[in-house]
Amino acid sequence: MLFSGKSVPLRNAMKVLKSHNYITILKEIPLFSCFSEEELSKVGQIVTEKSFKKNAIILMEDETKNYMYIVFSGKIKVVQISQEGQEQIVAIRKKGDFFGEMALLDGKTQPATVVAMEDATVGLIAKIDFERYFLENDNVLKQIISLLCKRLRESWLMLRVLSFADAEDRVRAVLTNISSIYGVKDLRGIIIPMKLTHKEIGNYAALARETVSRLLSRFCQSGEMEVLDNKYILLKPSFVKRSSNH
Repeated sequence: MLFSGKSVPLRNAMKVLKSHNYITILKEIPLFSCFSEEELSKVGQIVTEKSFKKNAIILMEDETKNYMYIVFSGKIKVVQISQEGQEQIVAIRKKGDFFGEMALLDGKTQPATVVAMEDATVGLIAKIDFERYFLENDNVLKQIISLLCKRLRESWLMLRVLSFADAEDRVRAVLTNISSIYGVKDLRGIIIPMKLTHKEIGNYAALARETVSRLLSRFCQSGEMEVLDNKYILLKPSFVKRSSNH
């Protein structure tokens, strides 16, 4: 459960955003970048923050229509749970990312739950505040349209992953998708700057952890991939070239 003991309204359980570092993060997010300093200061007053431990549930499905969230630290995942109890990762969000704006726009819940993949701090904006500060600003509305197009492209990429019958193709597609969103290019290839467990990749690709481990080991042995500092994944040019042909 989100909180132990008696149920506590989410908004009452959090504190108003005050950290200057978090305001700085807001400035770097396209949706907030069009606000003036004065407007951003006001927005900071309606963002509430809360910290979550690894594997804690941040938002249940029935709460997603009430808030959008911003990741201030850590890493979170948006998941769907099948009737058999199997977890399917829909999206992964890290520092500076946000999610939930679509539910605030149409008032419908997202068929997903938000979970902390590691210790994380998030900021939440309530629906009433979103409508007051965001939907009445023409510049923000333009950013929202651009954002919705980006979300649509992400959905297409997710459908592409699940369209593959072959396990290797699915894992390649997952790593390619994540690298296209978060990847950092250097002379060696593309680095995925976040730690992903084999189970998490498997949940993204709808595959067993053992299958993912076997395939990642094969990629490393063939020289297509390398694990840096036992944490980050380096996709080498040969991986990128071969995966682009699928």
